[in-house]
Amino acid sequence: MSQAETDRFRRRCAQFRWLAVFMVVSVGALLALMYLLAPGLLMARGDYPESPTRWLAQVVWALPTVFYLFAVWSIGAAMGQLSKGRLIQPTLVHALRRVGLALGFGGLLSVFGVTNVMRLIEGGRGGWAYFDVAGMTLGMIGGALFLLGGVMEQAGKVQAELDEMI
Repeated sequence: MSQAETDRFRRRCAQFRWLAVFMVVSVGALLALMYLLAPGLLMARGDYPESPTRWLAQVVWALPTVFYLFAVWSIGAAMGQLSKGRLIQPTLVHALRRVGLALGFGGLLSVFGVTNVMRLIEGGRGGWAYFDVAGMTLGMIGGALFLLGGVMEQAGKVQAELDEMI
């Protein structure tokens, strides 16, 4: 890879990092406004039109999004490290593991956690699992990324051992 290609790659990584930061901050701010700030202000004034239980149910439905935003943040952090010239292999291993865990937990929470917490909040109504295909897909992709991160970590260790022998 030539120096010009390396510089272009680093610039793109830096741009992607800022795109990830923008996404996490803007979506996170909107979620905080929708589920925390506005209802909190309305409840403090006594103008909240729904019961606190309904508000809690809405917050529970939004919880998987927090994990998904953490996955995007982790990707952005990895891109930031690459833009600064950090080695690709260790950065990628760390990013794959973090993103995999975040997507996996978000998917599990979306499919099993949300529905069962909602059953508790709403007094036992509803099913045991919500067959959210997007949540299932993200959970499976998260698990696969986590496993790939482990394989890459092991490959890096083997490569280091081989480098020491030569």
